[in-house]
Amino acid sequence: MMAHYKTTNTQRPREDLSLKETSPKITGRAASTTGPMTAFNLVEQMQYLYVRVVKARGLPQPCDPYVELKIGNYKGSTKHLEKNPYSEWNLVFSFNRERIQNTSVEILVKDKALAVEDGHEVIGRFAFNVSDAPTRVPPDSPLAPQWYRLMDQNKIKGELMLAFWIGTQADEVFPDAWHADTASVISGYGVSDTRSKVYISPRIWYLRVNAIEAQDLQLRDKNNRGQPVEIFVKATLGRLVLRSKVSQTKTTNVAWNQDIMFVVAEPFEEDLVVTVEENLINKEGSFTLGRCEIPLKNVEKRNTGSAAAAKWHDLWRTEVVENKEVRFASKIQMRISLDGGYHVLDEPAHSLSDLRPTAKILWKPTIGNLELGILSASGLPPMKPENRVNAYCVAKYGPKWVRTRTIVDSCDPKWNEQYTWDVYDPCTVITIAVFQNGYLHSWDKPGGPMDLPIGKVKIRLSTLVIDKIYTNSHPLVVMQPSGVKKMGEIQLAVRFSCTNKMNMLLTYGRPLLPKMHYLVPLSKDQISMLSEQAAYTLALRLSRAEPPLRKEVVDYVLDVKTHLWSLRKAKVNFDRIVKVMDGVFGVVKWFDGICKWTNPFSTVLVLIIFCVVVIYPGLILPALFFYFSKEGIWNFWKRPKKILHIDADLSHAYTALPDVLDEEFDPFPTRRTEEVLRRRYDRLRSMAGSIQTLLGDIAAQGERVQSILSWRDPRATAIFTSLCIIAGIIFWYVPFQCIPLLAGMYVLRHPWLRDQLPPYHYNFFRRMPAKTDIFL
Repeated sequence: MMAHYKTTNTQRPREDLSLKETSPKITGRAASTTGPMTAFNLVEQMQYLYVRVVKARGLPQPCDPYVELKIGNYKGSTKHLEKNPYSEWNLVFSFNRERIQNTSVEILVKDKALAVEDGHEVIGRFAFNVSDAPTRVPPDSPLAPQWYRLMDQNKIKGELMLAFWIGTQADEVFPDAWHADTASVISGYGVSDTRSKVYISPRIWYLRVNAIEAQDLQLRDKNNRGQPVEIFVKATLGRLVLRSKVSQTKTTNVAWNQDIMFVVAEPFEEDLVVTVEENLINKEGSFTLGRCEIPLKNVEKRNTGSAAAAKWHDLWRTEVVENKEVRFASKIQMRISLDGGYHVLDEPAHSLSDLRPTAKILWKPTIGNLELGILSASGLPPMKPENRVNAYCVAKYGPKWVRTRTIVDSCDPKWNEQYTWDVYDPCTVITIAVFQNGYLHSWDKPGGPMDLPIGKVKIRLSTLVIDKIYTNSHPLVVMQPSGVKKMGEIQLAVRFSCTNKMNMLLTYGRPLLPKMHYLVPLSKDQISMLSEQAAYTLALRLSRAEPPLRKEVVDYVLDVKTHLWSLRKAKVNFDRIVKVMDGVFGVVKWFDGICKWTNPFSTVLVLIIFCVVVIYPGLILPALFFYFSKEGIWNFWKRPKKILHIDADLSHAYTALPDVLDEEFDPFPTRRTEEVLRRRYDRLRSMAGSIQTLLGDIAAQGERVQSILSWRDPRATAIFTSLCIIAGIIFWYVPFQCIPLLAGMYVLRHPWLRDQLPPYHYNFFRRMPAKTDIFL
């Protein structure tokens, strides 16, 4: 009997998830309309008081000096130098001018070795007013530090070299400066985890190991030749172990001819270990017949579809026979190569931020620049366990990751940081995510809380108008087991500038992925496995940076769980198909009405048009192309003016039932108690995930057709509309009988005249945007 779950579909109150126009005080609006902008003109200028403490001289010896700065409620200090006659710190302090409540800055040089009642003994002091600090605007050279006398009770106790000035976040010392507003809340090593940083993903390759055959294998037990055995190749790289299929040959000379593929990152740190193993089916465990190690630095790099050269490698095995060490030798033939002609897929196919191959020699020139100003956020909810907000942003486009500084203890943080990327293809997506820094108060505790995601925004570059500045407040929307929730808003400024419009237009006719993906295609299973390897490799390398970009952050930005089964997403994809087919169903319904003479005037008009077309068939194609061009021109005035954002209705965010959401957030594999239920449930989810992906691909194809004339991608619609006008004019003069003749000759052309790469119209179609970017 089928179990029945009783659910109540209570309507949740709808939150405002709309995209809002903002008017920040940025200088970019007054900038030139062509070419890339200068730094920090897409963000609001924030003034800071910078104090650079360089070194001291003439201090009384011996002493353990350090410098302390006081301004209002803020206090900062350098590290102390034990018995060091050369007192040098070279540290920059920064104070947000909006939060400075005092006009005087006091600088004290203290001796840590001498203690008094209220702290350490003061060697000398120096003070200045904030109004006396000069203003410095980059690209001016750094302000030269000067020597200032340290006074104590009207006596000179030495000199301190320092510089102080008023600057902005565009100053080159800003990223590594000691920020008073952060250090007043966070102490110790956790301060370094709050600074803004830029990360570059390591260059990652596909490592292809083609095991061909092995010779002269020494089997484990020659007396068991009659028993069924399995001989296979096992390749190990770091912690990842992959094996080939079982050889069909049951002799000492076996063959496989199978590819085993890995994802490796430069610099190569592990060697490839290949073993040939024998497994008796009736016995447990396997036996190593031979082993060899291959350094990756010696592996051939190839950029074309030609196969790597086959080489023989020695397999060694050592055993103890009659108290003597005996070494057995055999051989294995393999083709091993680092394939640089592929783009290593580390992101979902519908939101790729980079389409270039691994080999730099195959890169096309840049077509423009992408500039992103991360202004601020508002309404961020307090996060556990501290019930406070320590928020930072991560933006990822191509191999470049950026991380803003952490604004501590603020639900409305202001970052005002600007970053720039080179753009090689307009049909790419940038991802901006907001995280709660859970490491600040537990930096000295191993296994502390993770950095929790607050929300993210995706922006497709092809939907942006060139040189237009988009300033919007984007809602941060997430799905939770309890339903959809708005986690606040993030204010962004985005500008896509094009430096070579001809190259940009030509990209619409190129293959979406590098040529190797079509000349030597990978299977669906290989792509899925390699994508997981790529995400794991990137997370492992980026977590070793300082400060680290942790695994949970990389996984969230790369959408590593997007392929898992969700009934809600399956319903979304089904509805997308239905909406795409609405036009076809409408035409069928209209034609049925014409046949039934529902509207006699319309039926007579269709009959007249049909007769004209039959008599003058040459009017069909020109009229069709002119119709499409008319639609493109007409829709130009109704083109979207805003950036695509999350569509809650399309995502079934408010209509999903609690048990559906419980299934969606159930970990994979499931944590159900019964073993049988777990196996069946996981199998069902795995199969359903493939169906979900198929439905999404079908829906995306139909949505791409709709987007051709919708001006969602203004350049693509302009290209198509122009081509329709040209085609309409050409077909006006070309006899109609020639068209089916030429079309038939093209479709039935000889294989010698065919290219393995996709045709231009197919490449153009693949680049059209779909709605995969705007549903949860």
